[in-house]
Amino acid sequence: MNPALLARSAVRRTVLSQSARSFASRPPTSPPPPPKVPRKETPLASQPSVKPQTQPNPTPISSLPSLDFAPGEEPHQERTGAKSSKDSLSSIERRRRSLGRLSLAAILLGAVFEAYYMGRELDEDDLKEFRMTFTEPIWPELLPPPLPAPHQKPYTLLVSVDDLLVTSTWDRQHGWRTAKRPGVDYFLGYLSQFYEVVVFTTQYHYTAIPVLEKLDPYQFFITYKLFRDATRSVNGQPVKDLTYLNRDLSKVVLLDAHAEHVAQPENSIIVPKWSGNPGDKGLVALIPFLESIAIYKPPDVRPILEAYHDKDIPLEYAKKEAEAKQKHIEEWEHSRKGLSKGGFTLSGLFSGSALHQSSIPPTYLEQKRQEAQLQYREEQAYIAANKENFERMIKEEQEAMARQMPSTFWGAAGAFLGQPPSANAPEQAKPASDP
Repeated sequence: MNPALLARSAVRRTVLSQSARSFASRPPTSPPPPPKVPRKETPLASQPSVKPQTQPNPTPISSLPSLDFAPGEEPHQERTGAKSSKDSLSSIERRRRSLGRLSLAAILLGAVFEAYYMGRELDEDDLKEFRMTFTEPIWPELLPPPLPAPHQKPYTLLVSVDDLLVTSTWDRQHGWRTAKRPGVDYFLGYLSQFYEVVVFTTQYHYTAIPVLEKLDPYQFFITYKLFRDATRSVNGQPVKDLTYLNRDLSKVVLLDAHAEHVAQPENSIIVPKWSGNPGDKGLVALIPFLESIAIYKPPDVRPILEAYHDKDIPLEYAKKEAEAKQKHIEEWEHSRKGLSKGGFTLSGLFSGSALHQSSIPPTYLEQKRQEAQLQYREEQAYIAANKENFERMIKEEQEAMARQMPSTFWGAAGAFLGQPPSANAPEQAKPASDP
């Protein structure tokens, strides 16, 4: 019999028997550890079973639990002499942790104090300040200072949105939809030559901006945009107070469809609400009146607006312009009579009235109107020729903004507090280091 095989079998039986005993009895104290197998030997479970040559019926090892260690045996740990990381913090790290705890405590105390302060009863001064906070525009000056000449337009045209430029319609097939008024593109594009066009709406910016992006996608015509936070609240009603506008009110015209939103009626034109009629021409019909103000350049627009108060402005102004045209023709014919006393004139040679009418020179208003029409057509041709470039620039700007926006709540909070991006944020490309 091979002595090595007998010794190995004895060791194996000892390990297995102690394993089974420890599982069955589980005494309060762990049993003495079995003889340890040298580390260089193959684990018992992976060794091939070798039958002793002298034993005819050996017990099959595969029927017993195969364990690589004895239960209850504690892993042997050796001390290396190194200090625990708990006691190895540097002075800077300890100071940083102390400051973090103090900051957290200060935040908690501030939150408790804020909750107590906001929950107290308000006195008269607090109520006055509260009313001022929620009833005044968010800024004392709604627009930046005017640009220097010749970049600044001489007049400012404030245009509402609801029921003037667009209206909301609902049907069972499509639900709520926003309809654009006929002629609104021409209205904004043409009058932007004469006016600093400012959209002033009582809507909130998150509902109005998508509409304005459709009306002026390339930001050619609308100079500034004012929303609900730029209004003043009067008895819960948003009111557009032009004294906050940072503009000379003698050069300001407000176009609105809601009289209750107007604080200065002397600067305002109240037009009927557009209900969605696809054949409407009310917006385009206002162009000649607004155009004439910018062309003739009155020192104060308020007396002119007051003269047309509560009147059909397109109709009344058309009458005034027709009267001015007739007066111009009479003055021209009167001047021509002095030349016709000699007896021979081209109008006498050609008696056709069409030739006579075509020879009448245009009025000052008609001349400036023709120039503005030509400029408008050239501008529209330029936009059409460069539409692809404008679309590409808008797309690149949107992508750049999307990259800068934080993707998580904590990233947004960090950006609001001015903290640098976290480690989870996408890293920017770094230059390759020298090998």
